[in-house]
Amino acid sequence: MSGTSLDGIDAALVEFGGERAGPTKLLATHCQAYGKPLKTALLDLHHPANDELHRAQLAGNELARRYAAATAALLQKTGADPAQVRAIGCHGQTIRHRPDQGYTLQLGNAALLAELSGITVVSDFRSRDIAAGGQGAPLVPSFHDRAFRHPAIHRVIVNIGGISNLTDLPPGRATTGFDCGPGNLLMDAWIARHCGEPYDKDGAWAAGGKAVPALLGELLSEPFLHAAPPKSSGRDLFNLGWLEGKLHGDESPADVQATLLELTASAIRDSIQNRCTGAQEIYLCGGGAHNRALVQRLQATLPDCRIQATDTLGISADWLEAIAFAWLAQQAVLDRCANLPAATGARHPCILGAIYQA
Repeated sequence: MSGTSLDGIDAALVEFGGERAGPTKLLATHCQAYGKPLKTALLDLHHPANDELHRAQLAGNELARRYAAATAALLQKTGADPAQVRAIGCHGQTIRHRPDQGYTLQLGNAALLAELSGITVVSDFRSRDIAAGGQGAPLVPSFHDRAFRHPAIHRVIVNIGGISNLTDLPPGRATTGFDCGPGNLLMDAWIARHCGEPYDKDGAWAAGGKAVPALLGELLSEPFLHAAPPKSSGRDLFNLGWLEGKLHGDESPADVQATLLELTASAIRDSIQNRCTGAQEIYLCGGGAHNRALVQRLQATLPDCRIQATDTLGISADWLEAIAFAWLAQQAVLDRCANLPAATGARHPCILGAIYQA
């Protein structure tokens, strides 16, 4: 998995067993940072520029080589042979997500990855759902439904990556899910610009500032935040340009960071209060689960819900999304539909992913 935060590659080696979606065993994990040159190249591709098609293909090839190296390092940790792996589920790096225009684009050159790794690769998970009229996101609610649903407790799973998304698991009712709004990406971009740090550890910089009410009101007026699901978003909407268009220029950088944290917390809170009525337990995953200030703010604004990391349910908050895409790959090779139309808005269930045989 390489997500909207653009921080690197999360690779998980997973063995599935039985009828449940949860992993029988998480055998090994490996995290591999992108490094500044690749991250800069990928960020540049989010905006139209000269020769971008050529640069996108080169970036896709480089990503494939990085994915292959991450796969090799992962297998080395357990001594597993590539022949023992049924498939790699490779999400790829999103550089455009425009379901409103009928497409999404994730770079990664799955054919090259299959060649380099000697393992069958499943990729391009989102396009089939979009072809069926869906958003192509979020896709992990179908995994959450099988891994975390409880017969009597109303749970909500909140993934706080670059974008925040949630899965609503009400007992006796259908599972739904949608993107809430910005997660870490604006906070990460703002602290990188002003402090040279890749992220705000524990939310400490934000905690040292004060949210600006007028600015928060401007940010929360974004129509996406008030739109009814199904809905999904990404850097195409939420980016520094979007933020700068709402600044007056005299704000303290730390106060802006505090406001961005409040924006993320407010978008999640409003989504749960308005769309997940009766929620009892909230489980966090993704990088934002480690932002202490953000978690404290969520708990303060949702006092009736118990908020914990998904680790307490047996699946690591750091590795949940990589595990979910391993499961999506499994569903593809078994010819099983894996999208959740109630979450994506697709007209019907679909088998997700293109398969590149080793």
